[in-house]
Amino acid sequence: MSTEKEAERLHTTVLVAPAKERRRLRKQRRAAAAELAVEQRRKAMSEAKAKKAREREERKATRYLPAVGEPGPAMLRTPGRFRLPRHQDTSAVLAGAFPFLAEGGLGSQGVFVGQDLYSGGSFVYDPWVLYANGVITAPNLVLAGIVGSGKSSLAKSLYTRSLGFGRRVYIPGDPKGEHSAVAEAVGGRAIKLGHGLPSRLNPLDEGYRPSGMSDEQWLATVTSRRRDLIGALTETVLARPMTPLEHTAIDAALAATMRGNDVPILPMIVDHLLDPDDDADGRLQEDGRIVGHALRRLVRGDLAGLFDGPSTEVFDPSLPMISLDLSQVTENSTLISALMTCSSAWMEAALLDPAGGQRWVIYDEAWRLMSQPALLKRMDAHWRLTRAYGIANAMIFHKVSDLDNVGDEGSAMRGLANSLLANAETRIIYRQESDQLGPTSAALGLTGTEQALLPTLGVGQGLWKIKGESYVVQHQLHPAENRLFDTSSRASART
Repeated sequence: MSTEKEAERLHTTVLVAPAKERRRLRKQRRAAAAELAVEQRRKAMSEAKAKKAREREERKATRYLPAVGEPGPAMLRTPGRFRLPRHQDTSAVLAGAFPFLAEGGLGSQGVFVGQDLYSGGSFVYDPWVLYANGVITAPNLVLAGIVGSGKSSLAKSLYTRSLGFGRRVYIPGDPKGEHSAVAEAVGGRAIKLGHGLPSRLNPLDEGYRPSGMSDEQWLATVTSRRRDLIGALTETVLARPMTPLEHTAIDAALAATMRGNDVPILPMIVDHLLDPDDDADGRLQEDGRIVGHALRRLVRGDLAGLFDGPSTEVFDPSLPMISLDLSQVTENSTLISALMTCSSAWMEAALLDPAGGQRWVIYDEAWRLMSQPALLKRMDAHWRLTRAYGIANAMIFHKVSDLDNVGDEGSAMRGLANSLLANAETRIIYRQESDQLGPTSAALGLTGTEQALLPTLGVGQGLWKIKGESYVVQHQLHPAENRLFDTSSRASART
């Protein structure tokens, strides 16, 4: 019995002892694992402290720019990018923190036009001031806008407000006669021409004589001007360039007329062309026969009554404004071109005077004027010589695509018309129809935003493009100006 109990006791000991050992081993393993984790944390903390110490030493050794930037020539520079947190608000609120949200304008020198709609400030413009300051290289201007957009009022206010700065105004052709009342209101002169009116223009007048010109220089100038003017009138009526033989016939007729007359008139030239002196073989008469009959239209034909006698009008360059009213001859484009050719010769004589001052030259309804090759050439010459003449040309039309009606595609006339646009660094675009946005944008180099803006412009609002800078301006008129410049009174009058 005792042997059996001893065996059972030994068996129980064998079964229990290994379990206690396992618990002890587990405790040892947990203790070792905890000690290892503590060691790892201690090592990580030591490495982090060492890293922070190294970074601290590196920052101490690194040289940073001062908060206000570097001094001297390098001031206000920074090697990093300027970053601001994104914020959205109205322009009225943002203007307090960021005041430079729009162009600063063109300065305060010049003629007040109205309000810059982006900045809210006054907008002032003067082509001569901008040229003197180097902003533009030529004081020429083009103005386009549909009927009723306010472009005529803008043109009138520009040149009338310039009178106070000593500038003068000349309108070589007013097809609608809407500038006549303005000319009379400012103390100028509106010369009305047309069939049945008493006014006459002698294309061969000496014209205004600039100061400081000797008798020999003046005679040569007058002779050259008369020759060029007769040639331009002839090409206008013929609608083609003259041949060398026809040039010779005109020179001979002009020389013969000037020998016997102090003040020659066009009928004398026609008589010498059709019946020349010292023409034994009849060749001179044959060479000038077509030219003579062309000019005869201006003195005895369907264009008679305006050029067939001494001038009844005198170009007075001292007047603040002179306008040539062609409202009575708008039905005859050839006659308009001839009249403007003569009036341009008047103006050129005054422009040659060094003491003539600065002058606006306004080409209203320009699409009519550019349809005549001889007149388009004179316009191009005036636009290229603006700096020498001291003038600022302004061309007014409805839409840029009007230039596509000048000559054929690729023709010399189309090239001259496009050069007028290229030589104008001030471009003012009033409201345009949607179908004109593409041609307008292509011709004037508008951005997508500017193109989308054009149909939304109100009356008197215009996009001003001045040598790469853009402004949206609301033209402002005084009530007296509004009454004087109004061109819609007849259309809106009740019958």
